[in-house]
This record gives sequence, structure tokens and C-alpha cells, in this order.
Amino acid sequence: MVWGFVTCGPNEALVVSGCCHASGKPILIPGGRAFVWPCFQQLQRISLNTITLKVESPAVYTSEGVPISVTGIAQVKVQGQNKEMLLAACEQFLGKAEEEIKHVAMETLEGHQRAIMGTMTVEEIYRDRIKFSKQVFKVASADLVNMGILVVSYTLKDVSDTNGYLMALGMGRTAEVKRDARIGEAEAKSDAQIKEAMAEEERMASRLKNDILIAKAQRDFEVKKAEYDKEVNAKKAEAEMAFELQAAKIQQEVEEEEMQIKVVERTQQILVQEQEIIRKEKELDATVRRPAEAEKYRLEKLAEAHREKTVLEAKAQAEALRLKGEAEAFAIEAKAKAEADQMSRKAMAFKEYNEAAMIDMLMKNLPKMAHEIAAPMCETKKITMVTANGETGAAKLTGEVLEIMTKMPELVKSLTGVDVSKSMRGIK
Repeated sequence: MVWGFVTCGPNEALVVSGCCHASGKPILIPGGRAFVWPCFQQLQRISLNTITLKVESPAVYTSEGVPISVTGIAQVKVQGQNKEMLLAACEQFLGKAEEEIKHVAMETLEGHQRAIMGTMTVEEIYRDRIKFSKQVFKVASADLVNMGILVVSYTLKDVSDTNGYLMALGMGRTAEVKRDARIGEAEAKSDAQIKEAMAEEERMASRLKNDILIAKAQRDFEVKKAEYDKEVNAKKAEAEMAFELQAAKIQQEVEEEEMQIKVVERTQQILVQEQEIIRKEKELDATVRRPAEAEKYRLEKLAEAHREKTVLEAKAQAEALRLKGEAEAFAIEAKAKAEADQMSRKAMAFKEYNEAAMIDMLMKNLPKMAHEIAAPMCETKKITMVTANGETGAAKLTGEVLEIMTKMPELVKSLTGVDVSKSMRGIK
């Protein structure tokens, strides 16, 4: 099965039938290409070649009842430029061999040729071949065009007869003279010799006349034939000269177009090269020159700023060091004075209020001590407590902290000899 893109030459046409096109008619492509869908469309080809036919009509009676034989040469072909004629030809001959097309055209031309012969005399056919050819061409073309076949040309090639009519067109007159001679001889036997002599004279004259007519007819035939041959040769020469001239013109136009294309291509190449030069200059300017200048300017500014920054930082550091030294010296001096004064005051206070001062310090620092005792518990993620009877949970933890706090007076007493509990009761 053929499918995909299919091409054909100028001497044939593609016929694509089936679905996938809206008109419902087959697609006709003379000398081109088409895309064929597999399983949905069918591809066929029809020949557009010119067919030469030798149309022979032997022993056909003319309008006067004289049988003659005529041979004509016709050139026919399937018309590919006219869509309607090509469609008609496809309907008639698609799928048939070229011999079948040739047979149909031959039968049609031969029938019309015989019909035209029956309407004309031998003299008309023999002496006016162009008229006969035009009539056959006209009638056959009108009939074959309905089949999609174009009659390119038709020419009467030969006219002949088997009875010698063409060679003796004056035989009828001779027969009349003989008949008159016999009648005269019967009517006037007495004057037979005179009548016979007169009849013989007339017969000879008629014979000479007939011979002259035959010779004249032969001469006219040869002249017409020579004129026809001359016209045919002239037409052939004109056609050959026209073909050569047209080919030369086309070749010249092709060479001129090629030259124009080369000129345009060269011009475009020059423009492209100029644009490329401009582009490269701009690219060099954008990628090398300007960045280099900008980098140079940036480095100069950075160097200048770095230099100024270094100078200012050095000055600031020197000033800061000086101020820091002065501040540290003043702070150390003030701190020493404050610590000395504080120590002297504490010594005096402890001296005068030894026990009371310690109690006061202990009472002030109890919350801090409780906070430090409870701090490890705050960091504990999980506590497991085992108890028998009594408080549990948060109350138990609070009791543990308070129990530690109640032992603080004993610790103070063991370290300082001051009984905090007793002093507190004395204060009351």
C-alpha cells in the first residue's frame, strides 16, 4: 500500500480518492505531489502523454456514391490542465491501459472521418484537404472533449481509390461521347462514314480533353501537395525556431536572475561585514575599554579612600588610646578610692555592729541563697520522688528547699560563732 508523499512527472496525473477531503470528489494533481493517507485513500495514476493515431477509412462512399479510401493522422491526449476534462477522463479511463484510450479515440475519429466523407464529393475531399481536416477536427473534438480527451491536431494524409476514379475524372464524359457516337451510328447508317469520322473526331477531342483534365487534376494535386508540404515544413520550422528562441530567452533570464542573486548576496555580505566590524568595535569598547577605565577609576578611588581611611583610623586609634588610658587611669584611681572607703566603712560597721550587721546581711541574702539552692531543680528535666506517707509533688520539693534554708543558721554559727536564732529572738 502506497502512503505518504507521492510525486509524478509532468506527463501524468495523480488521482487520490477516498475520505479525508470535504468535496467528496477525488483529488487531481497533474505533474506534482500529494500526501496519501493509508487505509483511507487510494492512489491511481493516469497518463497525459500525446497519442499518435493513424485513422484509416477504406472504401467509404462519398456523397456521389464513389468509394474512396482516406488516411488521416491525429494527435490526441488526456487534458490535464482542465479539471473538468481531467475528471471526465478519470471517470472514463482510470485504471485502463493507454492502448484502451487509444482504441476509443481511434474508433471515435474513424467514425467522424467516415461521416464527413459521406457528406463531401471526391473532388472536394481531394482538392480541399484543409476544409476536410477542419470539419473532422471540429466534429471529433466536440465528441472527445466529453471524455476528457483533447484533439491536438488532425491532418489528412492520403486519398486513394481502387477504381481509378481519381486518375480518370473524365471517364464519365468519355462514356457520354461513346454513347452519342453509337446513337449517331444507329440513326444514320447511310452517313456512317461521315458520322463515324465526326464521332471519332469528337471522341478524340473528348479523349484529349479528358487527358488534359486528368493531367490538370494531377498537376493540381501535385501543386496542392507541394503547397501543403511547404506549409507543414514551414510550420515545423517556425515551431522549432520558436522553441529554440524561447529556450534561449529563458536561459538568458535565468543567467540574469543568477547574476542579480550574486550581486544581492555580495551586497548583503558587505553589509554584514560592515555591521560585524561596528559590532566588534562596540563590543571591544563595552567589554574592554570602558570596563578598564571604570576599573581604573574605581581602583584610584579605592586607593584614595583606603589611604584617607588609614590616616583617619590611625588618628582615631591614637586619640582613642589616649582617652582610654586617661579613662582607665581615672577609673582605677576612683575605684581604688571607693573600695578603700568602702572597706573602711565596712570595718567600722562590723566593729560597731558586728552581730547585727551579720544578721542583716544574712537576711538580705536569704532570697539569693534560696534561689541558688532551687536553681539546680529548675534545670532538671525529670524528677522521680519515692515517698511513704506525707507531702508529695511540688509541696514536697518546697519543703526540701525550706529544710535546707533552716539549716543555714547552724552553718553561720559554726563558721562565725554568731547564733542567728538567739539574736533574732533577742531582737524581738
